[in-house]
Amino acid sequence: MYIVLGVIVILFLSSFFTVKQQTSVIIERFGKFNSIRNSGLQLKIPVIDRVAGRVNLRIQQLDVIIETKTKDNVFVKLKVSVQFKVLQDKVYEAFYKLEYPHDQITSYVFDVVRAEVPKLKLDDVFERKDDIAIAVKRELNEAMSTYGYDIINTLITDIDPDIQVKNAMNRINAADREKTAAEYEAEASRIRIVAKAKAEAESKRLQGQGIADQRREIARGLVESVDVLNKVGINSQEASALIVVTQHYDTLQSIGSDTNSNLILLPNSPQAGSEMLNNMVASFTASNQVGEAMKKAAKKKNENDDTEA
Repeated sequence: MYIVLGVIVILFLSSFFTVKQQTSVIIERFGKFNSIRNSGLQLKIPVIDRVAGRVNLRIQQLDVIIETKTKDNVFVKLKVSVQFKVLQDKVYEAFYKLEYPHDQITSYVFDVVRAEVPKLKLDDVFERKDDIAIAVKRELNEAMSTYGYDIINTLITDIDPDIQVKNAMNRINAADREKTAAEYEAEASRIRIVAKAKAEAESKRLQGQGIADQRREIARGLVESVDVLNKVGINSQEASALIVVTQHYDTLQSIGSDTNSNLILLPNSPQAGSEMLNNMVASFTASNQVGEAMKKAAKKKNENDDTEA
């Protein structure tokens, strides 16, 4: 009696089962499809009905690693992430028509990627990876919708060329950056040279202008000094000699006040200064006499030419 009661209780309890959220359960009766049960508390006939399987309705992701060749004969590995889910109104097709959905999706991804990538060069693969992903999604949707699967998105999450190709690309990039850096350094050096040359030119111009102003002021000062000395009865030659001697001693004093000076002034006697002045005056006088003689000769020649004419 207790055994029969226990069996009845077990059968009664086995009649109830729960289905989780975003899950569908396939119920078969004597091995034949009977119904699809959704989330919540469900009831089935013990022994006669059985749970054949559970179908996940949540979005799933399948990562597929594919190695293929580009148009410029570079082998690359692509990681394609496929996000998909089972349509709730097509649970029957997803459960009974397709036994290994992951293998089926992987096959289609391989087929599309190996058809698209060989058309592109390596650089274009990086630039047009979204186009490849769109092509994969389009092909998968056409193929998998029949089996109750909806392809939400396809993403190419990684493109990994051969290690030697990556090293070569890094060297090319480094060389290009070094070239750019060298161009900038050369331009900076040119700017510094031009700026330095302009500064030196401006410095020399200002220095020359300063020297010219200095000499002009010296000459004006000499003229004024000679005029002052002439007013007190000293003639021009004596005044010039006095100025030369004064400047001579001023120069010696300036040299002596500088302890680090290595300038040697020869000769350094006042007589030498007077001789230098006399020589200058004599040379100026001789030069004036030669000029007057040449003028007279030219004038006489012109008069002779006029007489002959």
